Amino acid sequence: MPNSTNVINGLVNDHVNTHTTNLHDNGLFNVLSFETQNTLRILMFPWLAHGHVSPFLELAKKLANTKNFTIYLCSTPIILTPIKKKFEGDNNSSSIKLVELHLEESTDLPSSFHTTNGLPPHLLTNLFQALINSLPQFKNILDHLKPDLLIPDLLHQWAADAALERHIPTIDFVTSSTVMTCIFYHIYKNPQGKGNDFPFIDSIYYRPYERHHLEVLISYAEYEHTKKEYSFYNNKSSDTVLFKGMKDIVGKYSDYLSEMSGKKILHVGPLVQEPNQDDENSFIIKWLNGKSEKSTIFISFGTEYYMSDEEREEIARGLELTKVNFVWVVRFPKDPKGKEIKLEESLPTGFLTRVGDRGLVLNGWAPQAKILEHPSIGGFVSHCGWNSVMESMKYGVPIIAMPMHLDQLINSRLVEEVGVGIEVIRSDNGKLLKGTFAEVIDKVVIKEDGKSVRMKAEHE
Repeated sequence: MPNSTNVINGLVNDHVNTHTTNLHDNGLFNVLSFETQNTLRILMFPWLAHGHVSPFLELAKKLANTKNFTIYLCSTPIILTPIKKKFEGDNNSSSIKLVELHLEESTDLPSSFHTTNGLPPHLLTNLFQALINSLPQFKNILDHLKPDLLIPDLLHQWAADAALERHIPTIDFVTSSTVMTCIFYHIYKNPQGKGNDFPFIDSIYYRPYERHHLEVLISYAEYEHTKKEYSFYNNKSSDTVLFKGMKDIVGKYSDYLSEMSGKKILHVGPLVQEPNQDDENSFIIKWLNGKSEKSTIFISFGTEYYMSDEEREEIARGLELTKVNFVWVVRFPKDPKGKEIKLEESLPTGFLTRVGDRGLVLNGWAPQAKILEHPSIGGFVSHCGWNSVMESMKYGVPIIAMPMHLDQLINSRLVEEVGVGIEVIRSDNGKLLKGTFAEVIDKVVIKEDGKSVRMKAEHE
């Protein structure tokens, strides 16, 4: 059995002179392979959301491409089933093993809701609790697999504690942006400042109509003071933390976070899923093939945000004001009773007829990476989830930023700071306005004063 503690020490010692680094440049794989001649068994445990599972899976693939790793990815059956289907005939299937974690079922939380995808928002707390209640089963998994290393989601400190009880080292993996963790940790360390003394407040801040989101962040930081469960404050956890992202766009925030926490920050790259070539002949791609270069925008707000009727109407009205082509993905939460919402009924009367062939509206899902890499795409109307920001930057598509909640607000500020997008500013009471929406679309995609954003996105 390889000495996994030495493996981690080797990783850390290799970067003793730098607190921030990039996986693609830092020789991390070589360090781990050098430290052990045997196969290293790594158990990965993401939170039950697509935005967390996807980067974990991409990191697993990168690790599995070396000869010294066997990866175990642990999650619920409803999350693992589609991954298992994708793995059929895949080269990664022998090096990445899927481990099912079965949560308790209830009337409110059947197995189909053991994921945030389609989960009614009011059941999120139930899902959190159900996962925590699976601790005995997770301990059994640790005892059975006896991994050399656990890479848990930052949200799973209870899982890290279970591993450490068994002398299994852990390295936390943060799938959200370094910037969001940086501002949260600053508020934790400096509660009296309420975020107003954040050293980068000229660039990273909350708008007046987002005050509620800042108050939630402050409240959570104060809560962590009492429980100290967040792994940055847990002296037992590894002094190295993995972050999805690239140092060249978040360097100053990584350095400050490292300075505050005493942790070494390793950036593991964008971890963007490669487009599925099976989508090449889909009707969506065929539709895009009929549009001229950079004439079309892609509109998607992630897998977990469901727009209100008012937001959906303002977006539709805004799209009618601009003449840009568009592909718009609309999502609705799953109804426990199986009731389906008809797409046509959720849009303004006559909208689909008025936009005609200029627009394509989809219910539920679209091959985002495949769409973003298409030459006809000239802009991405995004909620600024970190995965979407990374995908947009990889494919050189400028962002029309429309953050909704959580870390998206901070990510949107970073997008503007880096210069690869423009945010749609809301009204004083936080309402989305169709006119502002249309103006930003035209600026980013068509107008001369948006040229610098287009060029920056293309070359970033």
